[in-house]
Amino acid sequence: MNQKPLLISDCDEVLLHMVVPFREWLDSEKHIHFDLESGDFVDALRHKHDGTLVPREDIWVMLKDFFDTEMHRQGAIDNAVEAINKLAEIADVVILTNLLDDRRKARAEQLRAVGIDFPVYCNQGGKGERLAKIVADHNPSVTVFVDDLGHQHGSVAKHTPDVWRLHMVGEPLLAQHIKPTPAAHDRIDLWSDALVWITDKFISGKPAPAIDSLSEKLDRFTKT
Repeated sequence: MNQKPLLISDCDEVLLHMVVPFREWLDSEKHIHFDLESGDFVDALRHKHDGTLVPREDIWVMLKDFFDTEMHRQGAIDNAVEAINKLAEIADVVILTNLLDDRRKARAEQLRAVGIDFPVYCNQGGKGERLAKIVADHNPSVTVFVDDLGHQHGSVAKHTPDVWRLHMVGEPLLAQHIKPTPAAHDRIDLWSDALVWITDKFISGKPAPAIDSLSEKLDRFTKT
């Protein structure tokens, strides 16, 4: 039996907008200003009435509230629905999202509502170990992983270095403030361009090349 390629995609800021609807909800319902220009999530929220910083522990509570009651606010990233369904014509597709397991059904329903209907896996922390199990279960010809967070690419590189890693920040307001991660093979923020890149990797069927980490480069340098 021919092996199919596998696409493992993150959700927030890759398939669905998250930060902008979260900011709009904070503004209208919590009277909190979220400064996307700050570049630091935990230091970007301030009470509108006096400008005081929202404590970090309160941010996590509000994030939980948002995912409990406001996921309907999250719309699809431009061209994400069309691109991922096009890729599904030649590959298996799964969604690997960092939410608690009890939100898996809500996330799947949320994605289905915008036209993205694929298996959803929830995860907490680094995605490398969970992704490695998914790859082992599918035994694909080649795998591509898409995520907006640099440390997740590092986690995947550690556990499955032959997986192609594409760094994508689909929210334009965030993309301009986030540098490409050295742990990914490429950085593409538009699904129209990513579709071409991912398709090429699927057609080639070749495993991803290793990317030397900075520590490995320094280690080799000191030994020469």
